[in-house]
Amino acid sequence: MSTQQIRLTGAGGQGLVLAGIILAEAAMREGYNVAVAQSYGPEARLGASRAEVIISTQKIAYPQIDQPDLLLCLTQEAYDKYISNLGEQALVLADSSQVLIATNHLKPKIIALPLQQAAIEQIGSKLVTNVVALGALNALAQLVSWEHLAAVVVERTPQKYRAQNLKALEIGCALTQTTKESRA
Repeated sequence: MSTQQIRLTGAGGQGLVLAGIILAEAAMREGYNVAVAQSYGPEARLGASRAEVIISTQKIAYPQIDQPDLLLCLTQEAYDKYISNLGEQALVLADSSQVLIATNHLKPKIIALPLQQAAIEQIGSKLVTNVVALGALNALAQLVSWEHLAAVVVERTPQKYRAQNLKALEIGCALTQTTKESRA
């Protein structure tokens, strides 16, 4: 990996900023250069939310993402907004329980997984969908080691939620074993 530009998108309250911070901290532990940015819509909850992480073996001259290599979409609105600004080799991970995949996008490789559904069915809460998604994204793109990712999840989540967040990482990884690739 020389540089990976990752955009995590969805709605406010889905924990995308936390997911971006966890990913960035895990990458820093591995010695990568990292830049993190986030933005929110006008509403604190349910408005648009985005976290961007750049992971690089080189110095990062510009800390903004122009064309992401990896795109996570947890809502239809996020998918519709960001799907068209991708490079030829981009990988898109979309929550199939929330996003209807358009068949007219030829460029990116799109993987649709039931992220929120898995969080609800296997953990009992949609609040860990962000960590399920992070586990799936890392399994697909192999961004950082599982050891570092799990260590940061433990440090960044309250003690009473640590076990379910670690399980959420595992669930996300397991979902990728039966990926459903969508290509137009």
